Amino acid sequence: MYTFIQFVKKEFLHIFRDYRTLLVLFGMPPVQLLIFGYAVRTEVNDANIAIYDRSKDYISCEISQKLLSSQYFKLTNYISNESEIEAGFRQGKYKVVVCFAPEFSKQLERTGNADVQFLIDASDPNISNLLYGYISSIIADYQNTKINKLSKAGWMVTPQIKMLYNPEMKSVYMFVPGLLALILMLVSALMTSIAITKEKETGTMEVLLVSPLKPSIIIIGKVIPYTLLALLNAFSVLALGVYVFGVPFKGSFILLLFETLIYLGTALSLGIMISTFAKTQQVALMVSLAGLLLPTTLLSGFIFPTENMPLPLQFISNFIPAKWYLIITRNIMLKGLGFSYIRNETLILISMMVFFLIVSMKKFKIRLD
Repeated sequence: MYTFIQFVKKEFLHIFRDYRTLLVLFGMPPVQLLIFGYAVRTEVNDANIAIYDRSKDYISCEISQKLLSSQYFKLTNYISNESEIEAGFRQGKYKVVVCFAPEFSKQLERTGNADVQFLIDASDPNISNLLYGYISSIIADYQNTKINKLSKAGWMVTPQIKMLYNPEMKSVYMFVPGLLALILMLVSALMTSIAITKEKETGTMEVLLVSPLKPSIIIIGKVIPYTLLALLNAFSVLALGVYVFGVPFKGSFILLLFETLIYLGTALSLGIMISTFAKTQQVALMVSLAGLLLPTTLLSGFIFPTENMPLPLQFISNFIPAKWYLIITRNIMLKGLGFSYIRNETLILISMMVFFLIVSMKKFKIRLD
């Protein structure tokens, strides 16, 4: 019994001496809890809303104030021209546009019924479903607390909802671009980091480092096979989404291919950078999964909107490459936008790729010296 107790004691000492084991045991659970607790939000707060009020009477103003006084909507601007609606949706300025017809209150007094049109960006069906519920609830509450208490009972304000970019509210429209971002990141970064650390473990990396090949040539040679395989994965996911699940493709295929290559370059550069710091395949695998899988799934906007997260998590999400690629793919596929609308996101991905490559090159040069 004494021998067994000493053996268990030795195992405890081994665990407490290894900081990486302690990090996994005591660091990962609270981090995951905080991320899930703050990132996994099923409600929507402060959704950007614009108001196109051609009536400007007392009832349209009351309805506008009722919407804005809730925690669900945040006023972006008052629209003065109908052409601003489409442009604003394309630029992602707002999620909802409220449209009041001319002489709104007079129509309500004359006919007893008036419609308020709500245009909702349904490219993310989860958010649009929630916004639809909020709007219906607010209008119903206004009907009960205001309209029904007026001298003329029987007046009815009816919300007319129009879903843009995804009229049937199909969730697959959201998942296909998200899966593209997730699969390409995991396949590219994970496999690249493991492949290079495998060279270190087997001892063949030293042979490469003393060969006439430059570090840049070694890196390029390593990533080309994974680039081609990741592109094959991307095309298969895209083909299944379009031809099997009926996801629309309104934009340019050449533009999407160009953006996918940039995103692949970013993911591969990240995998190379991880491999230059990791000494074993196990460490590379753990860092890639912990550092890429959860953040890409939770903090990229793939499932949960980033604008509802706390400010620290919103700040962290800006460093997730998948977030920017996801915006790009949804804008190209569902909205049919051109390069001018996704220029900023493209520049961000290129900047990330350059940064990862510079760090990787320096690390290789240090080892070569």
